[in-house]
Amino acid sequence: MQADAVCYARAVRTQEWPAMSDGKGSAAPSVWSTDFRLTFRTLEGQPVFGMLVAADNKRSDEREERLTQATSSIPAAIFWFLLATLVITVTALGVCLPRKNNRGQLITLTVITALLTTMLVIIRDVDRPFGGIINVTPTAITEVERQATRDFLAHSPAAELPCDGQGNRRAV
Repeated sequence: MQADAVCYARAVRTQEWPAMSDGKGSAAPSVWSTDFRLTFRTLEGQPVFGMLVAADNKRSDEREERLTQATSSIPAAIFWFLLATLVITVTALGVCLPRKNNRGQLITLTVITALLTTMLVIIRDVDRPFGGIINVTPTAITEVERQATRDFLAHSPAAELPCDGQGNRRAV
């Protein structure tokens, strides 16, 4: 179980986290969560079984929440529509400006264009929290991985983890 926990954390940190910046997940962590459930079957009926299942359900729910947050809630078509509307609006306003003595209008148009463009970039960035300027880093899962690795090595110093540094299962 400890080795699977280390491998699960590695798979989330190195494979799933980068995939979430594109609004996707990774199948790599599922390999290890399946191993958890196989181990739980052997413990069914024992006092610790309920506690382990509850912890696994919480882990699974948190993963689903992470993947939901990674999925963009604004469809790409709407974002591109907003961008096209901005371009058309700015172009139309630019065409309507007087040809002479238009310094104030040009400055105003430039400021409004910059503000609206910044607003669209911020909306896009907030909608995708695992990539971009507002980048949620895997700090918590990195700490979990560190602690799980430390505990595994403390209890099984001669044992080797069943995964590589990216959380992929080693060939048997």
